[in-house]
Amino acid sequence: MGPLVDAEQLAAALRGDDPPVVLDARWTVAGGADRDGYAAGHLPGAVFVDLDRELAGPPGKGGRHPLPHPAAFQAAMRRAGVRAGREVVAYDAGELAASARAWWLLAYHGHRRAGVLDGGLHAWTGAGLPLERGSPAPAPGDFEARPGWRPLLGADGAARLALEGVLLDARTAVRFCGEEEPVDPVAGHVPGAACAPAGANLGEDGRLLPREELRARFERLGVRAGTPVAAYCGSGVTAAGLVLALEVAGFPAALYVGSWSEWITDPDRPVALGP
Repeated sequence: MGPLVDAEQLAAALRGDDPPVVLDARWTVAGGADRDGYAAGHLPGAVFVDLDRELAGPPGKGGRHPLPHPAAFQAAMRRAGVRAGREVVAYDAGELAASARAWWLLAYHGHRRAGVLDGGLHAWTGAGLPLERGSPAPAPGDFEARPGWRPLLGADGAARLALEGVLLDARTAVRFCGEEEPVDPVAGHVPGAACAPAGANLGEDGRLLPREELRARFERLGVRAGTPVAAYCGSGVTAAGLVLALEVAGFPAALYVGSWSEWITDPDRPVALGP
């Protein structure tokens, strides 16, 4: 399986002799980890992962969702049953944010067989596939967290890339322009960044757009083969979905994981407003 898995493909894999680990990563900015949604019904065998506690470290100068400590992430993935060489598929409610964060973290820490359910929970139920309740207790995994397998930027690296390459901001246009900021205390964007709302990468069915459509969109934003490209958002969650979309389009990209919520912790960093 590749980084994108469709519902029928996942259902067939779950019926196989060595089914993938399935991670339910449902989460919202306003409500946090959606444990109630998980309890009401989840994919067969899915294990819930808490984005705020297991897919991120404590908030602070590194932003609202900095990288988790490798040992903590390793322990969380082992509790979920993640093993070396075993497929892992993450899903969310369909916004391609928290699931992509799980995918990116697994890849960053050296697990090469991770993917995301294209369209999330809605694609699964829309295909007439069943949900179940209860909390499975998988056998402990042997996953080893070995950081550094995907390109990662800090604030200084993001500032340089905005000048030397293409830095894409995955937030909505009103947040990028500084017209609204419902989450962070300072509005605006990193100078030199381009506005690339992640929601525009999804079709009406909630699935990622076809490769050629994605590629054309990113090319309009200045992305080219050989040009350094990276993504950021408010706290490094939605931007992981943008990195996934870029990869599907054929453009490997770095993630500025601290994102805007880290950028603004230093009052000396410049803030740009407007389009």
